[in-house]
Amino acid sequence: MYPSHTILQVIIISYLAIVAHAANDLLAQLNNAGIKSYGPEDQEYASASKAFNLRYTYQPAAIAFPTSAAAVSKAVAIGASKNLNIVARSGGHSYIANGTGGKNGALVIDLSRMKNIVFNSSTKVATVETGNRLGDVALRLNRDGRGIPHGTCPYVGIGGHTSFGGFGHTSRMWGLTLDAVSALNVVLADGTAVRASRESQQDLFWAMRGAGPSFGIITSIEFNTYPVPTYAYVYHYIWQLPAEQAASAFKSFQTFAHTNIPKELSCYVYLSKGVSRGSVSFEFTGAWYGPKEQLDSVVLGFVNTMPKPNSVSVVGNGTYIDAVVQAGGMGNLDTSKPDQSQKFYAKSLTVPEGGMLSDDAMKSFMGYLGDAGTRVSQDMHWFMLVELFGGSNSKINSVAANDTSYARRDTLFTIQFYISMVNPQSAFPNGGFDFLDGAVNSIVSRMPFNWDYGAYTNYVDDRLGTNATKLYYSSHYQRLKSVKKAVDPNNVFMFPTSIQ
Repeated sequence: MYPSHTILQVIIISYLAIVAHAANDLLAQLNNAGIKSYGPEDQEYASASKAFNLRYTYQPAAIAFPTSAAAVSKAVAIGASKNLNIVARSGGHSYIANGTGGKNGALVIDLSRMKNIVFNSSTKVATVETGNRLGDVALRLNRDGRGIPHGTCPYVGIGGHTSFGGFGHTSRMWGLTLDAVSALNVVLADGTAVRASRESQQDLFWAMRGAGPSFGIITSIEFNTYPVPTYAYVYHYIWQLPAEQAASAFKSFQTFAHTNIPKELSCYVYLSKGVSRGSVSFEFTGAWYGPKEQLDSVVLGFVNTMPKPNSVSVVGNGTYIDAVVQAGGMGNLDTSKPDQSQKFYAKSLTVPEGGMLSDDAMKSFMGYLGDAGTRVSQDMHWFMLVELFGGSNSKINSVAANDTSYARRDTLFTIQFYISMVNPQSAFPNGGFDFLDGAVNSIVSRMPFNWDYGAYTNYVDDRLGTNATKLYYSSHYQRLKSVKKAVDPNNVFMFPTSIQ
């Protein structure tokens, strides 16, 4: 009779042999279908399975690299036949590594080899394959004097960015990225390809614009484009403020947000570690799509409430594409080199137009940043980014609440809470989670118990628990569940924050 530990060894070896055989069979089918794919035994697997956020180290069953929509269909059909969960990876910037499965054992469909962009000069519609990143899209469309609303980071993939919203400097003028979508070309869970628009597959079209990866893999997006502005500049006003004064500044910003701000102005407040205990670095920044000489008068309503800034700058050569470069912070929009991974944690909070922050909440928030924020380890870097979604003349809030599954149309501003390791190879401490949890709580705990705040899915957080669906999808969640049941009844497209 074998000793018990010997039996256990035999079981483990047998299990590993079965897993290895299954993985090899999967890879064989994918490669035989003409789809380059890598598994755990391949040399390329380590880099191919690497997440943008290095807190996560998931091990996919395989990573497939299709080069066409037809190849995506084949890959999905193969993965579904093996009862695998399947995820799409456009740029791979999911904050919680949903693009590598969000767990071990998923089939990753990496779209990075699908980078065609076709612009129709008659209809002004651009068809963009989802392997493109924001920098690619901005550069290509600018050649025809066109643009779409999108975020600032050049390396973010257009697929996920569009699926969950897509906010950037032109969003008050043009809307969210998903608001520019006229049609989506999608591969469903059984491998079939459909075109979703207002005329066909209407429920799918609604659901994909706000929660897309739960329902299918977008292979290309048809965007209504806009003529680029004649003028474009990026501005920065920076102050070092005591926490109490920073709270007053935040109140002034919130008041300014409700004045008659032109849609051509984007506004952010960038908060970071102060120079001394009890202080906060407070930056008022954004873009202005009008003549440079008019900027001072446009921001006067806020700047006049503030002390003299420590620094002021207005950057850019005046062209739209240079403003995109300036906002991206890289010096260019070239995404041909490998992206740089980080190790971080992020949260978000959406403040509704009808539920502005109370004086008490603003004092609590700035007090927390001035105290706990200045005590954060030198090994970590943090910022809080307050993004003006709404206010007067905003295109975002002019779209009907039920037009898309993006649920937070009433948002005045979104706050992103972010903390990262200076050295991405260092271990991420529990104190990083505690600091951001405390920052959010410093606001929420000082607001009414029935305050209808939310969260922004592009800053996805996997530590929200059962409250996540309400924060992200609000009243839209039940309809999203119905669409999910109709188009993906076997839950093929599943990841930690997917619609279930």
